[in-house]
Amino acid sequence: MTPQERAKASAEAMWATDTASQKMGMTIKEIAPGRAVLSMQVADWMLNGHRICHGGFIFTLADSAFAFACNSYNAVTVAQENQITFLAPGQPGERLTATCTETAKTGRSGVYDVVVTGEDGRKVALMRGLSRTVRGTLFDEE
Repeated sequence: MTPQERAKASAEAMWATDTASQKMGMTIKEIAPGRAVLSMQVADWMLNGHRICHGGFIFTLADSAFAFACNSYNAVTVAQENQITFLAPGQPGERLTATCTETAKTGRSGVYDVVVTGEDGRKVALMRGLSRTVRGTLFDEE
């Protein structure tokens, strides 16, 4: 199995049981070893009192991209720590895109950077995620 095939199979296995990302209307746009791109349209029910996308939904989109990127090696990997910086509001009805890239991976620890952008290309948020690989795989490779 090639690394790309493993990443795709890992994403398919995770997506099958990721009801949170599914219910929020996320879609996987790209998957590769250590990389994932997910998008989500900002629905009215995601708006806060200022009529902009609630930061928790932006964080969830970034966190989901992070999850698919760090699990792309068919090794169960969880978040150890995440930090997000909000730069611009997500607007009602717009599609936000989270692009996650692996920055470093050593042993069971990884560092991943996520950029969330709006439809016009502006940066909405930056997130750094630290991962930890635990026991298990997402699918049986045999």
